[in-house]
Amino acid sequence: MFCRWVIVIMMMSDILVWNYVEGLGVNWGTQATHPLKADTIVEMLKDNGIGKVKLFDADDETMSALGGSGIEVMVGIPNNQLLEMSNYDRALQWVRKNITRYNFKSGGVNIKYVAVGNEPFLKSYNNSFLNVTFPALQNIQNALNELGLGDSIKATVPSNADIYGYPDPNNAVPSSGIFRPDLSNLMTQIVQFLNKNNAPFTVNIYPFLSLYENDNFPFDYAFFDGVTNPLNDNGILYTNVFDANFDTLVSALKSIGFGNMEILVGEVGWPTDGNKNANIQNALRFYNGLLPKLSSNKGTPKRNGYIEVYLFGLIDEDAKAIAPGNFERHWGIFSFDGKPKFPMHVSSKNGENKLLVGAKNVHYLDPKWCMFNPNSNNLSKLDDNINYACTYADCTPLGDGSSCNDLDANGKASYAFNMYYQVQNQNDLACDFEGLAMITTNNISTSTCDFIIQINPSSSSSLLPSFVVFLFVGVVTYLNMC
Repeated sequence: MFCRWVIVIMMMSDILVWNYVEGLGVNWGTQATHPLKADTIVEMLKDNGIGKVKLFDADDETMSALGGSGIEVMVGIPNNQLLEMSNYDRALQWVRKNITRYNFKSGGVNIKYVAVGNEPFLKSYNNSFLNVTFPALQNIQNALNELGLGDSIKATVPSNADIYGYPDPNNAVPSSGIFRPDLSNLMTQIVQFLNKNNAPFTVNIYPFLSLYENDNFPFDYAFFDGVTNPLNDNGILYTNVFDANFDTLVSALKSIGFGNMEILVGEVGWPTDGNKNANIQNALRFYNGLLPKLSSNKGTPKRNGYIEVYLFGLIDEDAKAIAPGNFERHWGIFSFDGKPKFPMHVSSKNGENKLLVGAKNVHYLDPKWCMFNPNSNNLSKLDDNINYACTYADCTPLGDGSSCNDLDANGKASYAFNMYYQVQNQNDLACDFEGLAMITTNNISTSTCDFIIQINPSSSSSLLPSFVVFLFVGVVTYLNMC
């Protein structure tokens, strides 16, 4: 399947991403049932000349693998630990455990930032982290300062773009940007503290979500190759939402007296499945605009020059929560097994431009698939069994507008059964479904839908404990079997 996609895409040479970006980072998430070994991913990062990585925790295996690599690291503190970090002694203990013990010159981890939470002020969190984020930020940075690390390691709070907006919805232009009224005082305190410690403001910008959340959003405005009607902001023409969003933050910072504060883009990218607009073609179009823009170092109308950016994300994560949308499991520029999804390069190594390099020494389970048994007579329990499979495995490609949605009813059943079978490491008992399924050695993939074979956990990955797999319950994908 991957080879067929690459052949087709390489024939479309006018949309290949050829520009490289020095200093580009990536987000490395690990919410997968069969994650690649950390050492394998670090080698992949080095092979691709990716010199910066943003993590969502401080997992020991990940940190140990990054030791001695020279890769610059942003370590993460999950939102569910922010309350604990609002106690200074616990914050000091966390820094000693997760920063100090890795922070040595020969063979250590090159830690530059600590991400205190991740988008903690999202409206959907209903203020759950409103009162603990700033104290956690203060305590982590002060602990870094106390331990003599504050000059080289900075704490920051990756925030979603919904923390700022416009006082007048009828005049929604970047120059009028302000912080959300309910967050204004808090954001002022946070920005003052960041400024005092020479730390950057970190924001996540998602043009895809602008398109996803608003049916009336102008489609071309999510990309970088021009629009018919640019946004006119007092004579400044904005042709893409990334620039407009970034400059709205610049204006919001200026409104509280910090218009020159350093801004770091913690997440930006485009998913490749799980929604009608999440596909390889749109992702290529997006990156084909974003990467040349970044490599030019032209910045935005209100902030000229280099912008530090972390792509989201590195690898697809099949165990990620899909409450925001089915696309959540498909943000990677690499597939679940470390294969590049499309030809592009993000760096220059030894002066040579090269396409993305996949993970090495990845081993798979046997070439076996689980499929719908065409000889089954009792179909009354088919829907229940499909829903069961999709509760414990990833069926998001079956959703409306996704890559496998064009399968017929039997094909959709086969897809669901096979995903569960692969998650369960091809256990024979995992391909029964009350007699509705059978094992086959024939590849049942189609030209548009890949029936995967999962990574072999004994040789290629650090498999999540089985009880985690069985407890993993996502939002069940609705399957239209008509």
